[in-house]
Amino acid sequence: MYLLNNNIEMIEVPGTRQFANKVNQYADCIDLTLGQSDFQVASYIKKAMIEAIENNYLKYTHNKGLYELRSVISTYNAEKFGVIYNPETEVLVTNGASEAIDSILRTILNPGDEVILPGPTYLGYEPIVKLQGGVVKWIDTTNTGFQPTVDNIEAAITENTKAIIFNYPTNPTGVTLSYDTIKEIVALLQRKNIFIVTDEIYSENVFDGRHYSFMEFPEIRNLLFIVNGLSKSHAMTGARIGYILSTEALIQEVTTVHLYNSICASTPSQYGAIAALKNGNESIKEMNRVYKKRRDYFYQRLKNMGLPVKLPEGTFYIFPDISAYDNDSFRFCHELLEREQLAIVPGKSFSNFSEGYVRLSFACSMDFIVEACDRLERFLKTYNHKRKIK
Repeated sequence: MYLLNNNIEMIEVPGTRQFANKVNQYADCIDLTLGQSDFQVASYIKKAMIEAIENNYLKYTHNKGLYELRSVISTYNAEKFGVIYNPETEVLVTNGASEAIDSILRTILNPGDEVILPGPTYLGYEPIVKLQGGVVKWIDTTNTGFQPTVDNIEAAITENTKAIIFNYPTNPTGVTLSYDTIKEIVALLQRKNIFIVTDEIYSENVFDGRHYSFMEFPEIRNLLFIVNGLSKSHAMTGARIGYILSTEALIQEVTTVHLYNSICASTPSQYGAIAALKNGNESIKEMNRVYKKRRDYFYQRLKNMGLPVKLPEGTFYIFPDISAYDNDSFRFCHELLEREQLAIVPGKSFSNFSEGYVRLSFACSMDFIVEACDRLERFLKTYNHKRKIK
């Protein structure tokens, strides 16, 4: 074991997978752990992938991805945000948004470089930073509505800061940023000369109003990496299509890392992505209509249980505070799984700041959500670890 990368000792299986992997041990378990939609991939997407296979489109594509797909990605974002990225030089197709994050951080980080993370946030960023020998500087957003402020970002920046990673709408809280908030943050970061990595994988899963993107601020374009993909918006988690938008110079460097990492994204999946981005708007609207109905039900049930919870503005997660019952979210989730066969994710998985919270996914059917709420409510009536301690 001493031959292994020393940094691997700091990495562990994330809380989402720890609990998701236990689901099959319980005959009647309801799984609200993973961010995987219960919607099926649209028929026109599957048809495009099948036709690609039947036409023997199974060879490597350009390392950056099919030009047609990059062109569609460019057009798609231009129509939504009024910003143009050159499909030839400023768009890179990756194996999901996860590989996009990995390739970016491999490109920009040196050992000892610091990366700012507003917590709670997606649990996949910190391990990649550590594997590159980087250092995570956390910002606590639990007292500011799960949003970073200009003051706490500036306080976290040091001479060693290389990047800050944003994830809005946020996994696990469902909180997103307003245009004015982003504008204030951009005004600060423009002066600081650090990279801005913004993971906008849930940008299509916004329930009220629209998503505002960091790309809408040209003053930071030379420092900006936009990460997105089709896993959440088009229920294509297994197809593994993500992408990066950035400047020509930065995309060129990240492409070099990407090609040694995976050469290119799956060719049939790229053809499916073309169909998805050309035809998927109505499917997205329908999914969001259903997600919003589920969200509203979940929110009201949790409030009725007496759990403090913020109404999610996006994603398909809800993040109630269970600290009145137990400050150890892993213990709480283990006992809930054992006693009620309900699998959810401990808040501590998303940073130490979110201890005392839990994440529940509503990317499942309403029937499961109703039953899950019944089980959680029954559990809370008999569980209070704090009371037991006293």
